[in-house]
Amino acid sequence: MSKVGSTIFLLMRESPQVPVYAANAEKIDEVKLPLVFGLPVRIDLIRRAFFSEFTARLQPKGRDPLAGKRTSARSFGVGLGIARVPRIPGLGRAAFINSAVGGHLAHPPRPEKRIHEEINKKEKKLATASALAATAIREFVEKRGHVFTAEHVPIILADDVETSIAKVRDARALLEKLGLWSDIERAMSRTRIRAGKGKRRGRRYVTPRSILFIVNNHNSPFARAVKGLPGVDIAEPWNVSVLQLAPGGVPGRLTVITRSALDSLAERFDKIVLRV
Repeated sequence: MSKVGSTIFLLMRESPQVPVYAANAEKIDEVKLPLVFGLPVRIDLIRRAFFSEFTARLQPKGRDPLAGKRTSARSFGVGLGIARVPRIPGLGRAAFINSAVGGHLAHPPRPEKRIHEEINKKEKKLATASALAATAIREFVEKRGHVFTAEHVPIILADDVETSIAKVRDARALLEKLGLWSDIERAMSRTRIRAGKGKRRGRRYVTPRSILFIVNNHNSPFARAVKGLPGVDIAEPWNVSVLQLAPGGVPGRLTVITRSALDSLAERFDKIVLRV
């Protein structure tokens, strides 16, 4: 990799040519994917960027610094035949120490602990572009565990699909014809009860990630029709991130993109990535 000014040059592979499908799943055109889909897949960068974005969403937590320490307990000193631990005057009961009832914890969680893994801006951009490139490589998509019979990835849909399909049964019919519905069934069959205490904290079930739909408007009729399907995520081209493109830091998510959203992705990423 070489760098000239603010432009990043990378040795790239040829972007594939993929078909464009209409609302009835018929092939109506072909389009060459933008340059960003020819980037090499940097798994190390993708994983680093994923943990950075994931930890950025975590809320710091910790104990009150004075918890267990609000007491007048002091040691009585030596010569009394008792342990020299802090004791409450007049009662003689031990307090303050971590081995006493109501005492402070020895090493409690502290809210000032750094839990956000920071990453450079250019690294984050390159990681997002690399995760997007992995969606166009069938080997990565299959290795992630997605089940599908489509010949090409990602799946490109015509723009009128966003407005012409507004019901779940129509969206299911389209996905079945495209060979993607089996991945929705995989997510549905593998939905399970979470292990641990999270099951009683409002997150009882765990559902595997399925198809990612990148559309121009997340409130379009098509987006509203598919957003309730198991494991499905909806994203717009200007805010799609590594969290959606590579859940768990593993690249190669099964992705469906509308034609105009594909142009927006090219406008977002082809500015920083050029062919050598």
